[in-house]
Amino acid sequence: MITATPQARQTSTWQRELASAITDPRELLEILGLPPGLIAGSAPVTAGFPLRVPRGFVRRMRHGDPTDPLLRQVLPLAAEGLAVPGYGPDPLHEADARRAPGLLHKYHGRALLVTTGACAVHCRYCFRREFPYAEQLGELGRWRESLQQLAADASIRELILSGGDPLSLADTRLAVLTGELARIPHLETLRIHTRQPVVLPERVDTGLLAWLRSLPWPVVIVLHVNHPNEIDAQVAQAFVALRASGTTLLNQSVLLAGVNDDAAVLEALSRRLHATGVLPYYLHMPDAVAGTAHFDVPESRARALINALARRLPGYLVPRLAREIPGNEAKTVLSAGLAAAAAPIM
Repeated sequence: MITATPQARQTSTWQRELASAITDPRELLEILGLPPGLIAGSAPVTAGFPLRVPRGFVRRMRHGDPTDPLLRQVLPLAAEGLAVPGYGPDPLHEADARRAPGLLHKYHGRALLVTTGACAVHCRYCFRREFPYAEQLGELGRWRESLQQLAADASIRELILSGGDPLSLADTRLAVLTGELARIPHLETLRIHTRQPVVLPERVDTGLLAWLRSLPWPVVIVLHVNHPNEIDAQVAQAFVALRASGTTLLNQSVLLAGVNDDAAVLEALSRRLHATGVLPYYLHMPDAVAGTAHFDVPESRARALINALARRLPGYLVPRLAREIPGNEAKTVLSAGLAAAAAPIM
């Protein structure tokens, strides 16, 4: 039986920072010294997928630069409202993978639990920007069915906590969930997909680190950093603290036009990640979700970029260029280093 744990009365620093996130595009542009005309015609798209960005992340943006790569990831544009053939609400066919409310089972041996619809930042390229969280959200009461499904399938050895962002949940709620997961004997690894330590490094506090250290499994945290400018001193400290808690840190990026579709930028990102204890893992081709076509990078360009990285970096710092194809048994590598042949990977 899952029971909710009462929230602590004192609001933590990260929760206060989250509550003060910028939600008005005009305020964001004013802070950056940019004209309001940049968001002309974007009102319909923000109605369905509003702006949300922590102030600390905004401070890493270049003042007065409308092409800043961090700004481009969060600023709603009128282009999002264009209907583009091949782009839809569920490009990965996640509805077909649903096994219980919030539980997705795509690949053998592992499953994904959508723990919450909340994120500290609303990335404009998000492949779950139209995800039906109201139907599939893993609230405490709905986790029961998902846990029953997990317990009944001994082939599932790894569980991925996703969202939204699972670290949007308070430590007490995370502890309730993992306490129940610990009752499932065949689970061997916990993986957490999160952008919180990047956009809201205050989230990596003593409470979160204590929770991580208490977990009975090897823990892998897959971060989401797209550009080296996202990693300032505070973010680097958060990564170091996460590693010290015993977790393995990997990074997955999305290849985005106007953000990181440049070999020098990707090289700097890999080197910066390594300097802070994080290994590059995936460089994803963008998923074809409605409203994101302006971020698309041609596959030929993507292959050329990853080959350039292979010439500049040691192999362990070259992320695997990958695409998720609905129905395939694993993600598909489009180019691994200088090898151009596609091959499935786990």
